Order: sequence, then structure tokens, then C-alpha cells
Amino acid sequence: MNDEKDNPGVAVFPPLLFLVVLILMLALRYVWPLAIGGRPLTMVLGIVLAALAIAIIAWGRMTMQRGGTNIDPTKPTLAIITGGPFGFTRNPLYLGLLGLLLGIGLMFDTWWSILVLIPTFLILHSGVVLREEAYLERKFGEPYRTYKTSVRRYL
Repeated sequence: MNDEKDNPGVAVFPPLLFLVVLILMLALRYVWPLAIGGRPLTMVLGIVLAALAIAIIAWGRMTMQRGGTNIDPTKPTLAIITGGPFGFTRNPLYLGLLGLLLGIGLMFDTWWSILVLIPTFLILHSGVVLREEAYLERKFGEPYRTYKTSVRRYL
């Protein structure tokens, strides 16, 4: 594959999307709180969910590093990673980012955390995940298609 095109051509850098959506969510909460009203339960659930999300992201990153591939989706994928969390979901880092957004929103007791997940998921799905899948199929062919049939895209 030509090095200039040896990347999935994602529409958005996922960590930047996370940061922009987090800032938007907290700004919306400041302007219009939309409180869930379940404190202290929302705080506890938020902390647990955020901790779990961070753990999944860390596990996925370590698994990718050990597998010898780039974590940055703007760089070439060097190997198909099927171990660790990639044995359960093909997108553990993106699920982790969405879980972290939801967890932080629950900690701040706001419905905005749920409302921003829908467009964020759609942007990740169409602008990142589908592009990555097409790229991985072009680059790795049958081994990737076999992996796709054995592991769910999300949950």
C-alpha cells in the first residue's frame, strides 16, 4: 500500500472529538443544567463508569503497543490486534471514550451527557469506524474479514 494513503483517512481525530464534546457538554450544563437529580447515585455511577472506561482505554492502548501497531488512527496500521479487549469488541478505545463522556456527565449530574452521546457516536461511527474498517479490509484482506465475523463492532 502506498505510504501516502496508508491510513484510514479518519474525518476526525477521536481524542480531539472527545475533548470538544466534553467542553460542549460542560458548557451546556453551565448554561442549562438539565440535572438528572439522582445525587449521590449519579456521582457514584459516574465515577465507576469513568474508571471502567479509563481502564478499557488503557488496556486497549497497551494491547496495541504490545502488538506493534500505531494507536494514532492517522498513521498506518501495522498489525491486526485481536487480543485483550479486541477479543470482545473491535473498538475498545472508542467505547472507552464514549463511556468516559457518559461517566463524567453523570458525575456532573446532567442529561447533557446522554444527549451528546448520540451525535458523538454517529460522528465516530461514520467518520472513524467505517473508514477504519474499509481501510483494514483493503490492507489486510481475508484475515481482517475473518476477525470482523468473530468479534462485534461495539458490544
